[in-house]
Amino acid sequence: MLIKQLSVFVENRPGRLSSITKLLGENDVDIRALSIADTRDFGILRLIVNNPDKALEVLKGADYSVTLTNVIAIGIEDKPGGLAKAMEVLYQNGISVEYMYAFISKTDNTAFVILRVENSENAADVLQKNGIKLLTSEEIYKM
Repeated sequence: MLIKQLSVFVENRPGRLSSITKLLGENDVDIRALSIADTRDFGILRLIVNNPDKALEVLKGADYSVTLTNVIAIGIEDKPGGLAKAMEVLYQNGISVEYMYAFISKTDNTAFVILRVENSENAADVLQKNGIKLLTSEEIYKM
């Protein structure tokens, strides 16, 4: 139940995000979630999209430095402490979170969290065994 995430190296200058998002839109690639971490000179744009393989091809074709990474998507209750259960399960099993970002469902009371961890397969197994809902790539890409 791993999800493909695009990581795009972005120079920190005017128009770069506009160019990337326009290029994806023109190629019918729909962004489902995103995160950007930046410094003074560059940023890493992380994207979950409906068609990651096509997005990779389009971005590489436009000379962007981009990679695909496997991440986990979980669904948690959108209430205080909802995320704490999943974080405790990972901590108790010695699994470190490298980074995460979240978004809220439009239709129900669920928050979705994208996690990058040391060992995705192990983390997915541990989370499932502890009652944390994992989302499939199809569920995420169709949102």
